[in-house]
Amino acid sequence: MKTPMVASRQNWFIRNRMMLLTLAVVVAYAAFIEWFWGWGSILAQWGKVGALPILLALALLTGTYFLRTWRIYDYFPKETSGHFAALFRVTQVHNLLNIMMPFRTGETSFPVLMRSEFGIPLARGTSALFVMRLLDLHALLAAAGIGLALASPYRGLAWIIWVAFLLLPVAGFASRRPLIRLAARLLPRKAQGLVHELERGLPVDAGAFARAWLTTVVNWLVKVAVLAWALGLMNVTPLSASFGGALGGELSSVLPVHAPGGVGTYPAGITAGAMAFGASSEKAAIENLAQASINAHLLIVVSALTGTAIGLLASRKRA
Repeated sequence: MKTPMVASRQNWFIRNRMMLLTLAVVVAYAAFIEWFWGWGSILAQWGKVGALPILLALALLTGTYFLRTWRIYDYFPKETSGHFAALFRVTQVHNLLNIMMPFRTGETSFPVLMRSEFGIPLARGTSALFVMRLLDLHALLAAAGIGLALASPYRGLAWIIWVAFLLLPVAGFASRRPLIRLAARLLPRKAQGLVHELERGLPVDAGAFARAWLTTVVNWLVKVAVLAWALGLMNVTPLSASFGGALGGELSSVLPVHAPGGVGTYPAGITAGAMAFGASSEKAAIENLAQASINAHLLIVVSALTGTAIGLLASRKRA
């Protein structure tokens, strides 16, 4: 028979297993980097770049979190009006959990936090998050499509396909009502409330959809441009390779194959993207790219921690 202390310990490990897994992976990753390159060698790249560009990149990346918060603020105007600081804290906690938890499990925190802070039903919050993630993924794939279209031997056809892909969100939004009506007919009566909440999680009108779409495009344009610039400062060349690396890293972060803390998967995404967009395959260039990808990942993690700290401080002052 288990004693209360043993049972309590087991329950604690069960409740915190994801956090413990994340911590173990991060520690193992840090140890691997120290063994393979040495952290001194990795961080020496930042020393060559200088403090001012690092701080500017960090400020711009943190600024994108305010843009993301405004997207949600505009998405739920009635519930969040006058509570931007609290919403910023919620979005930053969600973002940090998303980075640190494996396989995108941190996404589940968004509807839970929106319900606890603003009384938004879980189904509605989940539906809104799903729409925003589709817009995020679409924006990144559309950006990658520009490079593919430029490199295609059939440019005319490639650009036609790219434009058609670019307009997919418009087609999806235009067909939302027929799809909702079809779901309402097919699903049992008990699920009608869920269908209603899912519908409420969609943009209310064309204006709201256009604002969400435009905000998404601007957000990812800034983030990818900053990451590409940072990679360029660390001698990832040519420019197309630094752009591809930034896209590869961010695509790895929005897909389900996401390791705890993004360790391994995010730098691998940067490396794969840079190689696909023309990075040199010479040994010295690949080694530099690998180290630059780790530093770019560190920049993302530090910006997320900075945003979370700002969110917690701002909401505390408002309270």
